[in-house]
Amino acid sequence: MTRLKSRFLVDLLLRRTESAGGFATVLAKGDETSGIILVQCRERGTPGPLLERRFSANGQYIWEAVGPEDADDGESRANYQERRRRADPDLWILELDIADAPRLVAEWGALT
Repeated sequence: MTRLKSRFLVDLLLRRTESAGGFATVLAKGDETSGIILVQCRERGTPGPLLERRFSANGQYIWEAVGPEDADDGESRANYQERRRRADPDLWILELDIADAPRLVAEWGALT
């Protein structure tokens, strides 16, 4: 099975978000081929969950909620993202501001 490159998947998610009327941006650029993708979800500026695309033991990609439980704690969230980026410089960090961003990510994840 051919794995799609991270850059292709990031571009796909950005386009899907914007075509659905939302805002999407890359906060940190990762490895073009195999970087892990972290999505910071927002809805009209209100913070939502952090979702990370990970490779599971069964050979499939899954999306997991990660980071601090309190989405409103901007400092803890920023510290978490900074620690993840230091530990994995290949990490992509995206921000999506759209209604029900986790649903959009799940739909996008089903395509990959």
